Amino acid sequence: MIHGSGDVRTKITELSLVQNEQSSEASSSMGKTVNEVSQEKEETNKIAINTTNIEKQETKESDKKVNEVTTLPEEKKEPAQTTAKEPEKKPDPTFIKPIEGEIIVEYANENLVYSNTLKEWVTHNGIDIKAEKASIVKAASDGKVKFIKNDPRYGITVAIEHDNGYVSIYANLLTAEFVKEEEKVKQGQTIGTIGNTAVFEIADEPHLHFEILKEDKYLNPSEYIK
Repeated sequence: MIHGSGDVRTKITELSLVQNEQSSEASSSMGKTVNEVSQEKEETNKIAINTTNIEKQETKESDKKVNEVTTLPEEKKEPAQTTAKEPEKKPDPTFIKPIEGEIIVEYANENLVYSNTLKEWVTHNGIDIKAEKASIVKAASDGKVKFIKNDPRYGITVAIEHDNGYVSIYANLLTAEFVKEEEKVKQGQTIGTIGNTAVFEIADEPHLHFEILKEDKYLNPSEYIK
């Protein structure tokens, strides 16, 4: 009986020890698991934070690269250089004597000359070149016929435009049928014939009344004809 009871107590004691060991191991195991879980959470949080920071950094780097690509530096445009070409200056025209003959009345723009027709002293804006009636009158220089008209004072008259504002006038003509207005003429080309149609100079011998102007200012033809 006693022996049986001892065995029972021994077994109970052994079982108790086993349970205690198991309980201790279970308790120890639970404590370890809690700490590990806590550490794992901290590590997980750190990893998550680091991952978030890395993602943010990558996003910033990506945005920066995108901005660098999309925001290209503006090209410096050089101001357009406009070099205005100066108009080519043409040489002044050269004049020849429109008809051979004696100059019977000189140019007198500032002085006075006596008019046989008007019987008075007057200015004279050209020169009168004596010639036979119906003699050929030639263009003194290259140009374009500005007008042909029958002037009440100077009779049948032809005006020719030249370069640089020059104009030559041929008056007291018998006819001007050799040219027409706006026609281009060459130096020496026939433009008319000598007549006696100028009312203001009708008392004089047949002649050509010849004038040269530049920009509407009278010049002395004798200084320009060669």
